[in-house]
Formats: sequence, structure tokens, C-alpha cells
Amino acid sequence: MTAFGTTVEELATDVVLPAGDGPFPAVLIRTPYDRTRHRAEALGWARRGFAAVAQDVRGRFASPGEWHPYANEATDGAAAVRWIRRQPWSDGRLVAAGASYAAHCALVLALDAPGDARPDAVLAAVPALGPAETAREASGVERLLSRAGWWAAHGDRPDSDESALDKALAADPGLLTHLPLTGLPERLGRSLPSWAGLWRHRERGHLIARAAHSAVPLLAVGGHHDHFTEDTIALWHTWGGPSARLLLGPWGHGLGSTPGPDARPVHRVNLGELYVRWARRALTGGLAPGRHGVQALGGADLWLPAGTNGEPRLRRPRLLHGAAFTADPERPVRSDVLAVPAAGPPDRCLLVTPPLPRPLDVVGPVSVHLRATAHTPSADWAARLVALTPEGVAERLAVGIVRREERAGREAPFAVGLGRLARRLRAGTRLRLEIAGHHFPAHARNPHTGDDPVTAVTLHPSRREIDPDSLVLSLPVLPSRPTPVDPAEEILR
Repeated sequence: MTAFGTTVEELATDVVLPAGDGPFPAVLIRTPYDRTRHRAEALGWARRGFAAVAQDVRGRFASPGEWHPYANEATDGAAAVRWIRRQPWSDGRLVAAGASYAAHCALVLALDAPGDARPDAVLAAVPALGPAETAREASGVERLLSRAGWWAAHGDRPDSDESALDKALAADPGLLTHLPLTGLPERLGRSLPSWAGLWRHRERGHLIARAAHSAVPLLAVGGHHDHFTEDTIALWHTWGGPSARLLLGPWGHGLGSTPGPDARPVHRVNLGELYVRWARRALTGGLAPGRHGVQALGGADLWLPAGTNGEPRLRRPRLLHGAAFTADPERPVRSDVLAVPAAGPPDRCLLVTPPLPRPLDVVGPVSVHLRATAHTPSADWAARLVALTPEGVAERLAVGIVRREERAGREAPFAVGLGRLARRLRAGTRLRLEIAGHHFPAHARNPHTGDDPVTAVTLHPSRREIDPDSLVLSLPVLPSRPTPVDPAEEILR
């Protein structure tokens, strides 16, 4: 086994070769997070017969140039693929692989690079599809905390400081409350010119639209607790290549290293071994055509086929208080606190279901339908679903947020999608539903004036009324106990 460093079109690149004479199939990982962090992964690929190539993207770590997120990855990646295929140790076959931003690098190679520079297969884990997808919800609401953390750690700098935002928040706990939000770089004490430009990206779906015309196999990997879950599923569902596989576990953005509270022993998967086995089959045409895959059922020791969805069941939770409340951006409902204030004027509408008489398997998209009024021209409506276990523990299940702009004081019907659930709820569990005007700091505060929340300097409270008789919670419930499947068999068939 041989390891050495070189440059590909002047970008810092490490190569790890298997033992033997070759030639070998290759795996390319292009990352802004330091190629040297992938040495153990590269060694693992090489031990299994793949030439592993890890590259710092332009302007990051040891690679020269200027770092412009999402701007140069198709061009630079194409140069790397052509270089690999010219090497005597390459047999020409190549898998583009990566997680998060590195998954974006892999995907644009398959979808945007010229034919001679395209990979033969793509492995995309928790894919960050583009600036608009990462910065905003599908409804347009700004993802403040995650983007502030990412830009503070990685933006406009050649290296990374993963704890940059945490250190800044320790020094100033109200850091993200200062207005305008475009002034965050000054409060962080460093130059961050791309921060303001991030929020000008509003159009989503460019990669998803092009995925329909893809021509290579895909393995999409995600987690039910990841903020890119919906994008991962959409990528798999839209992929037009000869085969598409989906692996969705009860994990956060770090996959198996960040299990959710509903993860069970059966959900521990050796991802590295599964990736290698899938890559071998993808490069030899050994995968059955079509879309297949698995999703974990959280709270239960089993996996389900990826396409499993429950039947919508409508529930009308009982109103506790807050049919009329005030969404005050100076005192927003916090995304990082599940406790509900017991005293004072209501800051949200709070509803609860009776205890479940039997276990419930909820698999599929969750939504809330209601009629409500906001007395401001712009209003965000955040819906949070929480499980109250028989032991009295509150567990976040799902969150959704939409922005509505209409005549102040006009009652209107609408729905809030809360994303997908794949969770077994125990008997005795109650479901608490909160309808609020903010979900901060995960999301930026709506100033309620119609101004852009990123550039606004003035905040106003917004009086809200909800018709409790109109409110319906739609849960996708499996009608019977599901039959489990083996994740490796579904991914590799």
C-alpha cells in the first residue's frame, strides 16, 4: 500500500494506493474540511482495492486560490477526474464520494461535468445541495443558527475553526439577537464578505432538477435528524440514473456518530464496509435497476423499505391555551428549549393529545392544517411536535415553519409541513403540538414589517389568533406491524 502527496491542477491532493500492481478503480473525495482528516477513510478504501484520492478544494487548507463556496467545484473536480484517469494506477473507473459539502462536490461532477470527466457512480451522504438549500427552508425561512455556525467556522478563510460560533456565543450570549444580521461578521471580529451574499440565494432545486437526467448509480445516505433530510430523499427520488439507493437512519448530520434518542442497537451500521460493497457492485453493473433502499424505524429494532409510508390519520389535539397569543420577536419561542412557560401571557398556541392507547408506527410526512390570523403583513408560523413519554420526558419529533405575507387581520387556511417521521411511539405517549411565530435561533426572527429578516433593524410584535376547531394534525400511521428488511440486502440488491 502506497501513500503520497501531489498536486492536481495545483490543488493539494493525497493518494493512497492498494498493495499490488493495479490498475485500480478510484474513489475521489473533494473537501473543504481538510483532506488529511480523510486519511483513515482513504486507507480503508485502499485495503479493499480502491485507489483513494482526497483533495482540498480551491482556497482551502493546502490548496491555493480563493475560497468561494459552491462556485468552482464542477470545473476543479473535472480536472481531478481527468488527472486520475491518466494515471498508470487507474483503470478508468471512478466513484465520486463525500458528505455534506463534499457530497455537493461529488454530485456536480455527475451532473455538470463534461462526459469524459464524469464519475461512474456517486456516493452522497447528507448532501448540501447548494447555497439556497442550505440557507433556507423550502418555505424561504432563513436557517440562522446552522448557517452562522458554518460561516463562522469555514467562511472566507483557508482553514477552519469549528468552535468559532460557540466561543463567540460564550462571550456574547445575545450574539444572534443583534440587528441587522448582516452585521454578524463585525460581531465575530473578522472579515466575512460572503456572509451577506449568502442570503441573496433564494432559488432552490437546481441540482434536483438536473438529477433527473443523471446517468450513473447513486447511493444517498442521510439521517432523520439531519437538517438536509428532505433534500436527501428528494435527490434519491428524482435520480434518473440506472439505479438509486437510499440509506436513512435515526442519525444527525454526523450520521452514525450522532445518533438520535430513538436509535437502537440494530441501527449501528458499518457504513464504510457498506460503501465499499455498494461501490464494487455499482462499478461492475451488479445493482438491480430502479430505486431501492431502507429507512430506520426509530424507537424499534428494525429497518423498513425506503418507500414505506403510513396512511394519513387525522387527529384533533385538545387546546390547552393560546388560541390568541402574541409572537414577540424580542422574546421569541426558542428552538433549543422544549420547556413551555407556565406563567405570563401566552407566546404560542399549545395543544396536546390523550395518551396513546397502543404503540403507533408513524412513517412518512407529518403536517398541520389550520385557520389562523396574523395582525401584521408578514408572519412566520412554526409548528413543533413533541413526544411526552410516559416517564414525563419531552422529545422533539418534528418541526416545520412557513412564511405568509397577506393582508393584516385576514383569517386564512394553510398547512405547515413538519417533514418526515419514522418513529415508533410507545403506548402512553402524548403528543404536544406548539404553534408559534418564531423558532429562534434555529431560524431568523421575522420582524413582522415585511422587511427582509436578514437586513431588518426594527422588530414588531405580531398578534395571532388560531381557530382551534380548524386545527388538524395529520400523522402517517402504518396500519399493521411492519415486516423488517436487512439494510445491506436492500442497498446491494
